[in-house]
Amino acid sequence: MTIAISSRSPEREEAGALPGFAPLRAPLPLGQGSDDIALFLDFDGTLVEIADHPEDVIVPTGLPKLLLALNEKLEGRLALVSGRALKTLDRLLDGVDVAMAGSHGGEFRPAGTNKTQALAAPLPQPICRALQDFAQEQGGLVFEAKPFSAAIHYRDRPALGDTIYAFATALAADNGLIVKHGKMVVELTMPGSDKGHAVTRFMQQAPFLGSRPLFLGDDVTDEDAFAALAPFGGSGILVGPPRETCATWRLEDVGAVHRWLEDAI
Repeated sequence: MTIAISSRSPEREEAGALPGFAPLRAPLPLGQGSDDIALFLDFDGTLVEIADHPEDVIVPTGLPKLLLALNEKLEGRLALVSGRALKTLDRLLDGVDVAMAGSHGGEFRPAGTNKTQALAAPLPQPICRALQDFAQEQGGLVFEAKPFSAAIHYRDRPALGDTIYAFATALAADNGLIVKHGKMVVELTMPGSDKGHAVTRFMQQAPFLGSRPLFLGDDVTDEDAFAALAPFGGSGILVGPPRETCATWRLEDVGAVHRWLEDAI
């Protein structure tokens, strides 16, 4: 199988410019018998378009079926690694049985089981309340609580981004937390709750053990995962416009991701 993706241009990198991405036709064997490939997928901005409110996201009707087909082709070496809570992914994807990590890696669940493993401690309730109260004080911003993190979305109030980030940064510094600043969202997580830790955990156990990982993601919160691929000989695939990134390749948008995945089966 050959698909159209893009690779970084060394010439632009050497010039110190924003990394460019030159056209490349790259055969990536995602079919039966390609036992050296593992595929990790972000959710929002990669498999589905980002919505103004997290609950308003539209999941393509064929996505669960596509994920199951890919998982079969890869003999189980497919995992979703998302900032969403696992219970939310289960609801949005009709309980599709593939490996998943949620809450930016805080929740970890191999395929074939409903038992969730914790890779981080739960976010303390006082922190959640402080973020929620702050969101309300700023005019009722969207607050999202997860088992191992909590987020404030400000897509409808972009001018408040710096204010929210400053508040979250101070709260994190006082409580030993991690701040993640994504696309119109600021999130606080527990140490150890990141996508890189989740990818590493998957790669240390069957059926991922010994495979070569590819991670598709669109946001800066996916950079932890991109960076974690190197020890396993893997590569990151950035979804969206070119930017500074640890990824090696790029797909233009969510539609391009779906075409790329569909071509693989």
